[in-house]
Amino acid sequence: MNQPIKFEKQLFVDVAKLIEESKQQLAQSANSTLTYLYWRIGKRVNENLLTEKRAAYGQRIIVGLSERLVQQYGNNFSENLRRMIQFATVFSDEQIVVSAIRQLSWTHFIALIPLKSELQREFYLELCKAEGWNVKTLRDKISSMLYERTAISKRPDELIKQELQALRDENKMSPDLVFRDPYLLDFLNLKDTYSEQHLEDAILRELERFILELGQGFSFVERQKRMIIDGEDFRLDLLFYHRKLKRLIAVELKLGRFKAAYKGQMELYLRWLERYEMEEGENTPLGLILCAEGNHEQVELLQLDNTGIKVSEYLTQLPSKNLLKEKLHQAIEVSKKQIENKAEQGNRT
Repeated sequence: MNQPIKFEKQLFVDVAKLIEESKQQLAQSANSTLTYLYWRIGKRVNENLLTEKRAAYGQRIIVGLSERLVQQYGNNFSENLRRMIQFATVFSDEQIVVSAIRQLSWTHFIALIPLKSELQREFYLELCKAEGWNVKTLRDKISSMLYERTAISKRPDELIKQELQALRDENKMSPDLVFRDPYLLDFLNLKDTYSEQHLEDAILRELERFILELGQGFSFVERQKRMIIDGEDFRLDLLFYHRKLKRLIAVELKLGRFKAAYKGQMELYLRWLERYEMEEGENTPLGLILCAEGNHEQVELLQLDNTGIKVSEYLTQLPSKNLLKEKLHQAIEVSKKQIENKAEQGNRT
């Protein structure tokens, strides 16, 4: 008697699983169809508006169309019609839209539409697809100015486009899409005075949140990684592995400003990891030196990018959003200017 009941229960579990999977697929399919419909409506309205240059006429057309659609299909077409028009305007490439709607919902696009820079929108779009962000995560990333804090934002526009295209077409993640500056570590709740040990302990207590700030793909390997070189003990603060980069990531925590001597220390750690820890199929390890404050000229003169070492600031207390925004935009402008100057010097020689 018990055996049939057992089989019946298992059969119910299996059938219920099939039903739930089917419902999820139907929901995803319905979302894709609806989002694509919204894009096509926006595109069709835009085509009509382009034939009429007068702004007032265009406004009347939109209001009249919206009223008719609401009467026929409900309130969804009142406020959303303007968003559909914006959607088709800012995402004019149909192939990009068709590819994205398999993973992104209409609400994702609503969060992306207000972004003013095309490169910003493309950055968040591709990272959202690659890392499977939900809408809340996407909004949080935009709010924390992830694009401005990511190394790629400081590169020339053409290089940014190339790396985003490689992510879209080949699912290829570059270090410039992974590393950030600054890292926001306000969740560590550190007081005004703290030591490197306190900083490391706080990170390990909040390891999950620290990894979320580092970005998807990081996994923790070891703290105080011991290395014996010429009979002398060395200790690396934190060791991580990045799945998509296929690299070990060595992290050193420093108080105060960046010092040139940190480069030699990190290079030593990276070469040791390359010799003794790197496995077949992995790429060479990268280093991240986290400092309370950067020394931008020293970093530039040392040409750290050529050595696989990144230097980033960390903030244990967040400034106002406007101040952070101003600071990030200044850093982006300075970095791009330095790249332009190098290119000009290279052309002269």
